[in-house]
Amino acid sequence: MKVVIINRSDTIGGAAIASHRLLHALLDAGADAHMLVIDKRQPDSAVTAVGSKLRNKWNFLAERLQVARFNGFKRDTLFMIDPATHGIDLSQHPLVQQADVIVLAWVNQGMLSLKGIGKLAALGKPLVWVMHDMWNCTGICHHAYECEAFKAECCACPLLGGRGDDLSTRIQRAKASLYKKYGNIHFVPVSHWLEEKCHESSLMRHAPISVIANAFPVEQFSPQRLPNSDVGIDSSKKVMVMGAARLDDPVKGFDQLIAVTRHIASELPDLAQRLHLLLFGGIKDASLLEQIALPYTHLGAVSDVASIYAHGDVVLSTSRYETLPTTLIEGQASGCMPVTFGRGGQADIVEHLHTGYIANYNDPVSMAQGIAWAIEAPVTRQQLHEAVAQQFAAPKVAQQYVELFEKLLVKSR
Repeated sequence: MKVVIINRSDTIGGAAIASHRLLHALLDAGADAHMLVIDKRQPDSAVTAVGSKLRNKWNFLAERLQVARFNGFKRDTLFMIDPATHGIDLSQHPLVQQADVIVLAWVNQGMLSLKGIGKLAALGKPLVWVMHDMWNCTGICHHAYECEAFKAECCACPLLGGRGDDLSTRIQRAKASLYKKYGNIHFVPVSHWLEEKCHESSLMRHAPISVIANAFPVEQFSPQRLPNSDVGIDSSKKVMVMGAARLDDPVKGFDQLIAVTRHIASELPDLAQRLHLLLFGGIKDASLLEQIALPYTHLGAVSDVASIYAHGDVVLSTSRYETLPTTLIEGQASGCMPVTFGRGGQADIVEHLHTGYIANYNDPVSMAQGIAWAIEAPVTRQQLHEAVAQQFAAPKVAQQYVELFEKLLVKSR
Protein backbone atom coordinates (compact mmCIF):
# COMPACT_ATOMS: atom_id res chain seq x y z
CA MET A 1 0.00 0.00 0.00
CA LYS A 2 1.37 3.40 -1.05
CA VAL A 3 0.56 6.35 1.18
CA VAL A 4 1.54 10.00 0.90
CA ILE A 5 1.16 12.33 3.89
CA ILE A 6 0.97 16.08 3.26
CA ASN A 7 1.77 18.53 6.07
CA ARG A 8 3.26 22.00 6.06
CA SER A 9 6.39 21.00 8.02
CA ASP A 10 8.12 17.87 9.24
CA THR A 11 9.04 19.24 12.67
CA ILE A 12 7.54 22.67 13.38
CA GLY A 13 4.31 22.40 15.37
CA GLY A 14 2.43 19.60 17.07
CA ALA A 15 0.74 18.44 13.87
CA ALA A 16 4.11 18.19 12.13
CA ILE A 17 5.56 16.04 14.90
CA ALA A 18 2.44 13.87 14.96
CA SER A 19 2.47 13.50 11.16
CA HIS A 20 6.15 12.56 11.11
CA ARG A 21 5.53 9.97 13.81
CA LEU A 22 2.62 8.58 11.77
CA LEU A 23 4.87 8.41 8.71
CA HIS A 24 7.35 6.16 10.48
CA ALA A 25 4.66 4.14 12.22
CA LEU A 26 3.22 3.33 8.78
CA LEU A 27 6.68 2.49 7.42
CA ASP A 28 7.24 0.15 10.35
CA ALA A 29 3.86 -1.44 9.62
CA GLY A 30 5.01 -2.26 6.08
CA ALA A 31 3.37 0.57 4.13
CA ASP A 32 5.24 2.39 1.36
CA ALA A 33 4.84 5.82 2.96
CA HIS A 34 6.20 9.25 2.09
CA MET A 35 5.66 12.78 3.37
CA LEU A 36 5.47 16.04 1.41
CA VAL A 37 6.23 19.37 3.14
CA ILE A 38 7.15 22.92 2.18
CA ASP A 39 9.25 23.37 5.33
CA LYS A 40 11.73 20.50 5.71
CA ARG A 41 14.00 20.76 8.75
CA GLN A 42 15.57 17.31 9.20
CA PRO A 43 17.36 14.78 6.99
CA ASP A 44 14.86 12.03 6.26
CA SER A 45 14.70 10.27 2.91
CA ALA A 46 10.98 9.60 3.44
CA VAL A 47 10.28 13.36 3.57
CA THR A 48 10.31 15.44 0.38
CA ALA A 49 10.29 19.24 0.20
CA VAL A 50 7.92 20.63 -2.44
CA GLY A 51 7.36 24.00 -4.05
CA SER A 52 9.96 26.70 -4.60
CA LYS A 53 11.13 28.91 -1.73
CA LEU A 54 9.97 32.01 -3.60
CA ARG A 55 6.51 30.61 -4.42
CA ASN A 56 6.03 29.23 -0.90
CA LYS A 57 6.98 32.56 0.64
CA TRP A 58 4.65 34.43 -1.70
CA ASN A 59 1.71 32.16 -0.83
CA PHE A 60 2.38 32.63 2.87
CA LEU A 61 2.69 36.42 2.68
CA ALA A 62 -0.29 36.83 0.35
CA GLU A 63 -2.55 35.00 2.78
CA ARG A 64 -1.27 36.96 5.79
CA LEU A 65 -1.89 40.23 3.95
CA GLN A 66 -5.40 39.08 3.15
CA VAL A 67 -6.06 38.19 6.79
CA ALA A 68 -4.56 41.50 7.95
CA ARG A 69 -6.84 43.42 5.62
CA PHE A 70 -9.90 41.71 7.05
CA ASN A 71 -8.87 41.79 10.73
CA GLY A 72 -7.89 45.46 10.73
CA PHE A 73 -4.15 44.71 10.72
CA LYS A 74 -4.26 43.30 14.26
CA ARG A 75 -1.20 41.21 14.98
CA ASP A 76 -2.71 39.29 17.90
CA THR A 77 -5.18 37.39 15.67
CA LEU A 78 -3.06 37.25 12.52
CA PHE A 79 -2.14 33.58 12.96
CA MET A 80 -5.37 32.42 14.55
CA ILE A 81 -7.01 32.55 11.11
CA ASP A 82 -6.41 30.63 7.89
CA PRO A 83 -8.50 31.12 4.74
CA ALA A 84 -6.66 28.55 2.55
CA THR A 85 -6.82 30.80 -0.50
CA HIS A 86 -3.18 30.31 -1.53
CA GLY A 87 -1.07 27.19 -1.92
CA ILE A 88 0.72 24.88 -4.32
CA ASP A 89 -0.82 22.32 -6.68
CA LEU A 90 0.37 18.82 -5.70
CA SER A 91 -2.12 16.85 -7.78
CA GLN A 92 0.52 15.99 -10.42
CA HIS A 93 3.38 15.27 -8.02
CA PRO A 94 4.77 11.75 -8.69
CA LEU A 95 4.30 10.59 -5.08
CA VAL A 96 0.68 11.77 -5.16
CA GLN A 97 0.07 10.15 -8.54
CA GLN A 98 1.55 6.85 -7.32
CA ALA A 99 -0.22 6.84 -3.96
CA ASP A 100 -3.17 4.61 -3.17
CA VAL A 101 -4.20 6.90 -0.31
CA ILE A 102 -3.60 10.63 0.24
CA VAL A 103 -3.38 11.83 3.84
CA LEU A 104 -3.76 15.53 4.60
CA ALA A 105 -2.76 16.91 7.98
CA TRP A 106 -2.06 20.58 8.82
CA VAL A 107 -1.82 22.17 5.36
CA ASN A 108 -2.41 25.88 6.05
CA GLN A 109 -0.27 29.02 5.74
CA GLY A 110 0.54 28.65 2.06
CA MET A 111 0.82 24.85 1.81
CA LEU A 112 -2.51 24.03 0.13
CA SER A 113 -5.49 26.10 -0.91
CA LEU A 114 -9.04 24.79 -0.91
CA LYS A 115 -8.79 24.79 -4.70
CA GLY A 116 -5.62 22.69 -4.51
CA ILE A 117 -7.30 20.27 -2.10
CA GLY A 118 -10.15 19.98 -4.57
CA LYS A 119 -7.66 18.95 -7.26
CA LEU A 120 -6.31 16.23 -4.97
CA ALA A 121 -9.83 14.99 -4.20
CA ALA A 122 -10.65 15.01 -7.93
CA LEU A 123 -8.05 12.26 -8.44
CA GLY A 124 -10.63 9.89 -6.96
CA LYS A 125 -8.28 8.31 -4.44
CA PRO A 126 -9.29 8.03 -0.78
CA LEU A 127 -8.36 11.36 0.82
CA VAL A 128 -7.96 11.02 4.59
CA TRP A 129 -7.88 14.39 6.34
CA VAL A 130 -6.38 14.21 9.85
CA MET A 131 -7.79 16.95 12.08
CA HIS A 132 -5.42 18.38 14.71
CA ASP A 133 -7.73 21.29 15.56
CA MET A 134 -11.16 22.70 14.69
CA TRP A 135 -10.24 24.35 11.38
CA ASN A 136 -12.10 21.84 9.20
CA CYS A 137 -15.38 22.44 11.01
CA THR A 138 -15.22 26.25 11.26
CA GLY A 139 -15.00 29.07 8.75
CA ILE A 140 -11.42 30.22 9.28
CA CYS A 141 -10.35 29.69 12.91
CA HIS A 142 -8.37 26.82 14.41
CA HIS A 143 -10.15 27.11 17.76
CA ALA A 144 -13.63 28.59 18.16
CA TYR A 145 -13.14 29.34 21.87
CA GLU A 146 -16.54 30.51 23.15
CA CYS A 147 -17.91 31.33 19.68
CA GLU A 148 -20.66 28.97 18.49
CA ALA A 149 -21.27 30.45 15.04
CA PHE A 150 -19.68 27.38 13.41
CA LYS A 151 -22.76 25.43 14.47
CA ALA A 152 -24.77 27.39 11.91
CA GLU A 153 -23.21 30.11 9.75
CA CYS A 154 -19.92 31.81 10.46
CA CYS A 155 -20.27 35.57 10.19
CA ALA A 156 -19.29 38.66 12.18
CA CYS A 157 -16.22 36.68 13.20
CA PRO A 158 -14.85 37.99 16.53
CA LEU A 159 -11.33 37.45 15.21
CA LEU A 160 -12.10 39.83 12.36
CA GLY A 161 -13.83 42.49 14.40
CA GLY A 162 -17.40 41.17 14.19
CA ARG A 163 -18.83 42.91 11.12
CA GLY A 164 -21.56 40.97 9.26
CA ASP A 165 -20.82 38.56 6.42
CA ASP A 166 -17.05 38.48 6.15
CA LEU A 167 -14.10 36.27 5.20
CA SER A 168 -15.27 33.58 7.63
CA THR A 169 -18.64 33.40 5.83
CA ARG A 170 -17.05 33.09 2.41
CA ILE A 171 -14.55 30.41 3.42
CA GLN A 172 -17.12 28.38 5.33
CA ARG A 173 -19.26 28.29 2.19
CA ALA A 174 -16.23 27.27 0.10
CA LYS A 175 -15.51 24.41 2.51
CA ALA A 176 -19.15 23.31 2.35
CA SER A 177 -18.95 23.21 -1.43
CA LEU A 178 -15.72 21.18 -1.31
CA TYR A 179 -17.08 18.64 1.17
CA LYS A 180 -20.32 18.23 -0.77
CA LYS A 181 -18.64 17.81 -4.16
CA TYR A 182 -16.17 15.10 -3.17
CA GLY A 183 -17.43 12.00 -1.42
CA ASN A 184 -13.95 10.49 -1.10
CA ILE A 185 -12.85 12.80 1.76
CA HIS A 186 -12.79 11.01 5.11
CA PHE A 187 -12.01 12.98 8.27
CA VAL A 188 -9.97 11.73 11.22
CA PRO A 189 -10.23 13.88 14.35
CA VAL A 190 -7.52 12.88 16.82
CA SER A 191 -9.79 12.99 19.89
CA HIS A 192 -13.40 12.32 20.79
CA TRP A 193 -13.79 15.92 21.92
CA LEU A 194 -12.90 17.07 18.41
CA GLU A 195 -15.31 14.50 16.99
CA GLU A 196 -18.07 16.12 19.09
CA LYS A 197 -17.18 19.51 17.61
CA CYS A 198 -17.48 18.04 14.12
CA HIS A 199 -20.97 16.73 14.87
CA GLU A 200 -21.96 20.16 16.20
CA SER A 201 -20.66 21.90 13.07
CA SER A 202 -22.99 22.74 10.21
CA LEU A 203 -20.11 21.89 7.86
CA MET A 204 -19.40 18.39 9.16
CA ARG A 205 -22.56 17.22 10.87
CA HIS A 206 -22.96 14.41 8.36
CA ALA A 207 -19.35 13.99 7.25
CA PRO A 208 -17.66 10.56 7.35
CA ILE A 209 -15.50 10.49 10.49
CA SER A 210 -13.20 8.03 12.28
CA VAL A 211 -11.44 8.95 15.53
CA ILE A 212 -7.81 7.82 15.63
CA ALA A 213 -5.36 9.19 18.19
CA ASN A 214 -1.88 10.43 17.33
CA ALA A 215 0.85 7.79 17.23
CA PHE A 216 3.22 8.13 20.16
CA PRO A 217 6.77 6.72 20.56
CA VAL A 218 6.19 5.20 24.02
CA GLU A 219 9.57 3.49 23.99
CA GLN A 220 11.35 6.87 24.00
CA PHE A 221 9.92 7.75 27.43
CA SER A 222 11.03 5.85 30.52
CA PRO A 223 9.03 5.75 33.77
CA GLN A 224 12.25 5.71 35.80
CA ARG A 225 12.40 8.70 38.18
CA LEU A 226 15.63 10.73 38.06
CA PRO A 227 16.92 12.61 41.12
CA ASN A 228 15.89 16.24 41.72
CA SER A 229 19.53 17.20 42.23
CA ASP A 230 20.13 16.80 38.47
CA VAL A 231 18.08 19.96 37.91
CA GLY A 232 19.02 21.77 41.12
CA ILE A 233 15.82 21.04 43.07
CA ASP A 234 15.60 20.05 46.73
CA SER A 235 15.36 16.26 46.97
CA SER A 236 12.40 16.49 49.37
CA LYS A 237 10.18 18.29 46.84
CA LYS A 238 7.45 16.88 44.63
CA VAL A 239 8.06 18.27 41.15
CA MET A 240 5.27 19.53 38.89
CA VAL A 241 6.24 19.78 35.22
CA MET A 242 4.54 22.07 32.71
CA GLY A 243 5.76 22.84 29.21
CA ALA A 244 4.72 24.40 25.91
CA ALA A 245 6.33 25.83 22.81
CA ARG A 246 5.28 29.21 24.28
CA LEU A 247 4.16 29.10 27.89
CA ASP A 248 2.26 32.39 27.75
CA ASP A 249 0.34 31.60 24.60
CA PRO A 250 -3.22 32.61 25.64
CA VAL A 251 -4.49 29.09 24.94
CA LYS A 252 -2.07 27.62 27.52
CA GLY A 253 -3.72 29.41 30.43
CA PHE A 254 -0.61 30.73 32.17
CA ASP A 255 -2.84 33.08 34.16
CA GLN A 256 -4.56 30.01 35.56
CA LEU A 257 -1.22 28.51 36.54
CA ILE A 258 -0.39 31.69 38.43
CA ALA A 259 -3.78 31.58 40.15
CA VAL A 260 -3.25 27.94 41.16
CA THR A 261 0.14 28.68 42.72
CA ARG A 262 -1.28 31.68 44.59
CA HIS A 263 -4.15 29.62 45.98
CA ILE A 264 -1.80 26.88 47.15
CA ALA A 265 0.63 29.36 48.69
CA SER A 266 -2.08 31.23 50.61
CA GLU A 267 -4.61 28.52 51.46
CA LEU A 268 -2.60 25.28 51.48
CA PRO A 269 0.77 26.16 53.05
CA ASP A 270 1.61 22.54 53.95
CA LEU A 271 1.13 21.51 50.32
CA ALA A 272 3.10 24.57 49.14
CA GLN A 273 6.10 23.45 51.22
CA ARG A 274 6.19 20.15 49.34
CA LEU A 275 6.07 21.46 45.76
CA HIS A 276 8.47 22.79 43.12
CA LEU A 277 7.34 23.85 39.64
CA LEU A 278 9.57 22.88 36.70
CA LEU A 279 8.76 24.82 33.51
CA PHE A 280 10.11 24.40 30.00
CA GLY A 281 9.43 26.25 26.77
CA GLY A 282 9.67 29.82 25.53
CA ILE A 283 7.88 32.76 27.09
CA LYS A 284 7.21 36.11 25.45
CA ASP A 285 6.59 38.06 28.66
CA ALA A 286 9.16 36.79 31.16
CA SER A 287 7.80 39.11 33.86
CA LEU A 288 4.90 36.68 34.26
CA LEU A 289 7.30 34.23 35.90
CA GLU A 290 7.67 36.65 38.80
CA GLN A 291 3.97 36.21 39.59
CA ILE A 292 4.34 32.49 40.34
CA ALA A 293 3.82 32.02 44.07
CA LEU A 294 5.68 28.72 44.45
CA PRO A 295 9.36 27.83 44.02
CA TYR A 296 10.01 27.26 40.33
CA THR A 297 12.70 26.57 37.76
CA HIS A 298 12.35 27.73 34.16
CA LEU A 299 14.56 25.79 31.75
CA GLY A 300 13.58 27.67 28.58
CA ALA A 301 13.38 25.76 25.31
CA VAL A 302 14.65 22.17 25.58
CA SER A 303 15.39 19.49 23.01
CA ASP A 304 15.13 16.42 25.26
CA VAL A 305 11.72 16.63 26.93
CA ALA A 306 11.84 13.01 28.11
CA SER A 307 14.65 13.81 30.54
CA ILE A 308 12.61 16.74 31.94
CA TYR A 309 9.55 14.63 32.68
CA ALA A 310 11.81 12.03 34.30
CA HIS A 311 12.44 14.57 37.07
CA GLY A 312 8.71 15.13 37.63
CA ASP A 313 5.96 13.62 39.74
CA VAL A 314 3.03 15.54 38.24
CA VAL A 315 2.48 16.91 34.73
CA LEU A 316 0.24 19.99 34.63
CA SER A 317 -1.89 21.46 31.88
CA THR A 318 -3.87 24.66 32.47
CA SER A 319 -4.78 24.99 28.78
CA ARG A 320 -8.16 26.42 27.91
CA TYR A 321 -8.44 24.19 24.85
CA GLU A 322 -6.36 21.22 23.71
CA THR A 323 -7.31 18.82 20.95
CA LEU A 324 -5.12 16.00 22.28
CA PRO A 325 -2.47 17.50 24.60
CA THR A 326 0.89 15.91 23.82
CA THR A 327 2.51 17.15 27.03
CA LEU A 328 0.05 15.08 29.08
CA ILE A 329 0.84 11.97 27.03
CA GLU A 330 4.59 12.59 27.29
CA GLY A 331 4.39 13.21 31.02
CA GLN A 332 2.22 10.20 31.70
CA ALA A 333 4.50 7.98 29.60
CA SER A 334 7.34 9.17 31.83
CA GLY A 335 5.45 8.23 34.99
CA CYS A 336 4.08 11.67 35.91
CA MET A 337 0.49 11.92 37.13
CA PRO A 338 -1.53 14.28 34.87
CA VAL A 339 -3.56 17.11 36.41
CA THR A 340 -5.48 19.12 33.85
CA PHE A 341 -8.58 21.03 32.91
CA GLY A 342 -10.97 19.08 30.71
CA ARG A 343 -11.86 21.40 27.81
CA GLY A 344 -10.60 19.25 24.95
CA GLY A 345 -9.24 15.75 24.39
CA GLN A 346 -7.90 15.29 27.93
CA ALA A 347 -10.48 12.61 28.70
CA ASP A 348 -8.98 10.47 25.91
CA ILE A 349 -5.75 10.41 27.92
CA VAL A 350 -6.78 10.70 31.57
CA GLU A 351 -9.13 8.40 33.44
CA HIS A 352 -10.23 10.70 36.26
CA LEU A 353 -9.02 9.56 39.70
CA HIS A 354 -7.25 6.57 38.16
CA THR A 355 -4.60 7.77 35.73
CA GLY A 356 -4.93 11.46 36.44
CA TYR A 357 -7.17 14.26 37.64
CA ILE A 358 -9.49 16.39 35.48
CA ALA A 359 -10.16 19.63 37.34
CA ASN A 360 -13.19 21.86 36.93
CA TYR A 361 -12.64 24.21 34.01
CA ASN A 362 -10.78 27.43 34.87
CA ASP A 363 -11.04 26.62 38.60
CA PRO A 364 -7.73 27.11 40.44
CA VAL A 365 -9.16 25.59 43.63
CA SER A 366 -10.14 22.40 41.79
CA MET A 367 -6.71 22.28 40.12
CA ALA A 368 -5.03 22.60 43.53
CA GLN A 369 -7.17 19.75 44.84
CA GLY A 370 -6.03 17.68 41.86
CA ILE A 371 -2.37 18.36 42.63
CA ALA A 372 -2.87 17.35 46.28
CA TRP A 373 -4.52 14.12 45.10
CA ALA A 374 -1.87 13.41 42.46
CA ILE A 375 1.15 13.47 44.77
CA GLU A 376 -0.50 10.88 47.03
CA ALA A 377 -2.23 8.70 44.43
CA PRO A 378 -1.45 4.95 44.77
CA VAL A 379 -0.50 4.52 41.13
CA THR A 380 3.02 3.51 40.07
CA ARG A 381 5.01 5.24 37.37
CA GLN A 382 5.09 1.96 35.45
CA GLN A 383 1.30 1.74 35.50
CA LEU A 384 1.02 5.24 34.06
CA HIS A 385 3.55 4.36 31.34
CA GLU A 386 1.62 1.22 30.43
CA ALA A 387 -1.67 3.16 30.22
CA VAL A 388 -0.13 5.32 27.47
CA ALA A 389 1.23 2.27 25.66
CA GLN A 390 -2.21 0.66 25.58
CA GLN A 391 -3.81 3.73 23.98
CA PHE A 392 -1.21 5.49 21.87
CA ALA A 393 1.59 3.08 20.94
CA ALA A 394 2.65 3.71 17.33
CA PRO A 395 2.07 0.13 16.06
CA LYS A 396 -1.50 0.16 17.39
CA VAL A 397 -2.28 3.53 15.79
CA ALA A 398 -0.65 2.51 12.50
CA GLN A 399 -2.82 -0.61 12.39
CA GLN A 400 -5.94 1.51 12.87
CA TYR A 401 -4.91 3.67 9.91
CA VAL A 402 -4.11 0.67 7.73
CA GLU A 403 -7.53 -0.82 8.47
CA LEU A 404 -9.19 2.49 7.60
CA PHE A 405 -7.19 2.78 4.36
CA GLU A 406 -8.15 -0.74 3.33
CA LYS A 407 -11.83 -0.08 4.02
CA LEU A 408 -11.77 3.14 1.99
CA LEU A 409 -9.91 1.49 -0.89
CA VAL A 410 -12.52 -1.26 -1.11
CA LYS A 411 -15.25 1.39 -1.08
CA SER A 412 -13.56 3.38 -3.87
CA ARG A 413 -13.33 0.45 -6.29
